Amino acid sequence: MHKMIEKATSFFETPVDLKSRIIILVAGLMLLPTYFFPLWKMTLYSNQFPDGLVLNIYSYRLEGGKSPNRDDLKEINSLNHYIGMRELKEDDFTEFKWIPFVVGGVMLLALRVVVLGKMSKLVDLFVLFTYFGLFSLWSFYHKLYLYGHDLDPRAAVTVPPFTPPIFGHETMANFEVFNFPAAGSYFMAVVPLFLLVAMWLSRKSMLRIASA
Repeated sequence: MHKMIEKATSFFETPVDLKSRIIILVAGLMLLPTYFFPLWKMTLYSNQFPDGLVLNIYSYRLEGGKSPNRDDLKEINSLNHYIGMRELKEDDFTEFKWIPFVVGGVMLLALRVVVLGKMSKLVDLFVLFTYFGLFSLWSFYHKLYLYGHDLDPRAAVTVPPFTPPIFGHETMANFEVFNFPAAGSYFMAVVPLFLLVAMWLSRKSMLRIASA
């Protein structure tokens, strides 16, 4: 037990080398696109809309696909009304209020790790960001569940409660629904991978110095 504690202490006290600091800095910068690109994209196809209705979900807003004669978000809300689903409104998404701030906080913490250069701070950053990512996914799924289950029984068209897919494809009534991560989520997904690489390189560097 004592040796395990010593190893853990030694690991957390490992200095972060220059190469790893550069990787951490790049990881922090990889979060910038989340302010400009959507995190998720939902597309609905039917005979009525063969070209598809598009809903882009950003970290801070909803945006429907637009064409000269159509606003997809308005069309989706109109269709939702027929089946008793409440309107998709940005005010209902509390995530839009905190996700941008958390992303900004993570970027600042990445800079902190670069400056302090300590493994314990890097591990803290990795754990925090991983928790943030998993919680955000759960929150998104929970929101989809609530929208699909809190249906108005007085609606013109009665459908059984449902949960729109968080990944992949599902048939709902006469619609084919596709829901996939968009560019912003892919940028976020590589951040923990970069942090793990930085941990591995710093640990490898320390062991090389210790054995020299």
